[in-house]
Amino acid sequence: MNIVVRDVPPRTAWALEQAGVHPLLARLYAARGVRSAQELDGALSQLLPPASLHGAAQAAALLADAIARQARICIVADYDCDGATACAVGLRGLRLLGAQQVHYLVPNRVVDGYGLTAPIAERVAATGAELLITVDNGIASVQGVQRARELGLQVVVTDHHLPGSELPAAHAIVNPNQPGCGFASKSLAGVGVMFYVLMALRAELRARGRFDAANQPRLEPLLPLVALGTVADVVPLDANNRRLVAQGLKRVRAGQMPPGMAALFAAAGRRAAQASSFDFGFALGPRINAAGRLADMTLGIECLATDDAGRAQELARQLDAINRERREIEGGMRDQALAAIDAQLDAACDPPPAMAVFDESFHEGVVGIVASRIKDRLHRPTFVFAASGAPGHAHELKGSGRSIPGFHLRDALDLIAKRHPGVLLRFGGHAMAAGCTIEQAQLATFEQAFAQVASEWLDPATLTRCLETDGPLQPEYLRTDLVELLALEVWGQGFAAPTFSDRVQVLSQRLVGEAHNHLQLKLRYLGQELDAIWFSRTEPLPEQALLAFRLDVNEWRGQRKLQLLVEGMDERA
Repeated sequence: MNIVVRDVPPRTAWALEQAGVHPLLARLYAARGVRSAQELDGALSQLLPPASLHGAAQAAALLADAIARQARICIVADYDCDGATACAVGLRGLRLLGAQQVHYLVPNRVVDGYGLTAPIAERVAATGAELLITVDNGIASVQGVQRARELGLQVVVTDHHLPGSELPAAHAIVNPNQPGCGFASKSLAGVGVMFYVLMALRAELRARGRFDAANQPRLEPLLPLVALGTVADVVPLDANNRRLVAQGLKRVRAGQMPPGMAALFAAAGRRAAQASSFDFGFALGPRINAAGRLADMTLGIECLATDDAGRAQELARQLDAINRERREIEGGMRDQALAAIDAQLDAACDPPPAMAVFDESFHEGVVGIVASRIKDRLHRPTFVFAASGAPGHAHELKGSGRSIPGFHLRDALDLIAKRHPGVLLRFGGHAMAAGCTIEQAQLATFEQAFAQVASEWLDPATLTRCLETDGPLQPEYLRTDLVELLALEVWGQGFAAPTFSDRVQVLSQRLVGEAHNHLQLKLRYLGQELDAIWFSRTEPLPEQALLAFRLDVNEWRGQRKLQLLVEGMDERA
């Protein structure tokens, strides 16, 4: 691993500090591309206007017409946290704006596959729905949309995934990444797109005289759900997304959130009053995702949509139990996959430029998480496959991939599809995460094609893990209140949480934990003796080391003490 310190434009940092930003935050923001204090203004008035989102006005008109005639509306959701929050936002928001017949349908990951398929469209039509609206899916559902229209349904697609060569023939498409959309933020999550559609719908209803600005329904209570889905989907936190997340966090900390979110905080043992984006990404998000991976995402959606606190608590307990099961399955698959990879790598000096792993025993609901773990360990684009559990599709493998900076995973799949027609039955996704379905007999072909693209696109520098940090700290910042200051800010994908780096003296070290797989350290840094821990590290450190670390507070028996969470060591030092 190479540790690299981010550049800090001194004039920008100075200007931010002069505008009243804390000196440390000014340095951190400048290093992340913030150029003015206005970019840090999290007010709702600073959000990009919904009118600039292509298709939002058309979708709003269709929904307003449906509300006027009290048509039955069906939301077709996705089975991850973004899809679940987008569905809950749609249910709550449409009802706020006057819809009286709104229900939803979420595909089963194993049986139905992803997105609006023709059979899903038929199931929606059988409910008596007149208008179908997709959330966090649909941009690739050409056949599903066609079937829905054949059945007489109006179709509104709201999505954020990259479109393919053909767009579905929906009555309206709202997706910042569709051709011709000039919306300045291409990084909206699916839940963010749905929230914008609701803002456009409210504006359309105002224009029709349903209400005015003084008595219109308030959409702000939906922002905790928007923030949760945005962080959990790991979309880049550009200025607009940071505002959405900041507004959601503000309400969560004040106790203003749906009962299901409050119940999930309690189930995860986290304090809502001190909520951070970390809680969304690593505590609440995984518990909702677990339902879609191992059970039925209906549990997650119901938890977020209910206003019954008792029911919310029961659903949160169920989600927590499913998440514990998910962790056990994931741990076994991860160990099995890494053992197989280690056996392959014994004969090679370096890992291949890309990895593809499959085992008959793998669970298709957890392949994405395992791919992420392998990618983190080997710093290689990775796909993990499992046998499809869908009836009649036992000959197929479903794969989930995770990538490294510099390797666009969906574009790689697109190139494989062009070079090897028929190998990929279905594929889609983003730069850093994607999925595909292949025939089991084509696994070797896929593996070779994937490695070939990686060998063409990646060079030794890209294949070397680099950890960007914010460099050394000043002694006066080694305080617990600075940890709390940093925790209040919005960090995440594309706007990394602060990680510092400097040379330290290692005073003592020992292995801790039930499996003795964590390294507990006593360090001397800037003249202070500090506790530190490096999770999942067993190899000892030298007496002097260049470490990357985050600041943390360790609470024990009422005592709060600063500690460092070690993220990596520069192997060149």
